[in-house]
Amino acid sequence: MASKLILLDQDGVLADFEQGVRQLWQQTYQQPLPLKERRHFYLRDDMAPEFHRQLAQIYSSKGFFASLPPMQHGISAAKRLLEAGHDVRICTSPIQDYHYCVSEKFDWVCQHLGEDWMQRIILAKDKTWVRGDILIDDKPQISGSLVPQWQHWIYDQPYNRHQTELYRINWEQPETWSELLNN
Repeated sequence: MASKLILLDQDGVLADFEQGVRQLWQQTYQQPLPLKERRHFYLRDDMAPEFHRQLAQIYSSKGFFASLPPMQHGISAAKRLLEAGHDVRICTSPIQDYHYCVSEKFDWVCQHLGEDWMQRIILAKDKTWVRGDILIDDKPQISGSLVPQWQHWIYDQPYNRHQTELYRINWEQPETWSELLNN
């Protein structure tokens, strides 16, 4: 495979957003996150409306994005893709209440991937404007104002398993992305 421009989403692909929410919810409210099953991309769509405000407070809080745990094998996978000769970029979208989110996404990358990766961050609310060959993202449908130039590879999560048309990968299953290492 020739060298590719690979765009990696941050939350849900490299950083474990849901685990971070679960941990901070437990710490803040001394009870587990009231969530039975994940069927939708947005956590709030799987939670009762009476919890929406608390959920927004969790992921809008100072320190949330910087403290997200890495996805299992995500850091090593990103580094292996770069070592295989690909141009790897982190293409991430900030949340609406971005006051801490933006700087903490940069902090997270620096902490887990190193300062060299800071120049590899692309912050975009509309990912269809970003050039690339492959976008690895957990969001099942990505829309925007342009027809994307990249091919969407979906990062496997319980809430996107209904999406069967996209190539599915998981860092814990190297056979799902090993073709990217054969440069």
